[in-house]
Amino acid sequence: MHYRRAWVLGDHVDTDAIIAARYLITSNPRRLAPHVLEDLRADFCEQVAFGDFLVAGRNFGCGSSREHAPLAIRATGVAAVVAASFSRIFCRNAFNTGLLALRSPQAAAGVREGDRLRLDLKRGVIENGDQKTEYAIEPLDPFLMELVAGGGLIARVRRQLGT
Repeated sequence: MHYRRAWVLGDHVDTDAIIAARYLITSNPRRLAPHVLEDLRADFCEQVAFGDFLVAGRNFGCGSSREHAPLAIRATGVAAVVAASFSRIFCRNAFNTGLLALRSPQAAAGVREGDRLRLDLKRGVIENGDQKTEYAIEPLDPFLMELVAGGGLIARVRRQLGT
């Protein structure tokens, strides 16, 4: 896997900052994606590339419990959201929608805007190619990894039901 850009955000980024309520007339990921972080980082959707990382501080995804926020982030092509901590419901919704949410207080404190990152899940680290350092990530339950790999909970249930 190649190194990809880090987009750095602060603490307490709420779901309204991730996807503004004015766009919640749809749950179509392709229609939501162009508006991710629109009011917080106007340049994000024009410049984000497939495989990039969002790196945030504490309590990422606080606010409402709607699944639109992780669904929209995933639709931008972001490989993972790395944060010091997540709101509980956002984290659950992320895995349910197939978005990888990784806890790493080290990465949240050390990664700078634009740093080039690479994820090594087998070793449990995020490699920072610009700073020549690694950050530990909290291990994930194998079931959560299976959800992400399979596209989320609904996709998993559909496969189980054969629909």
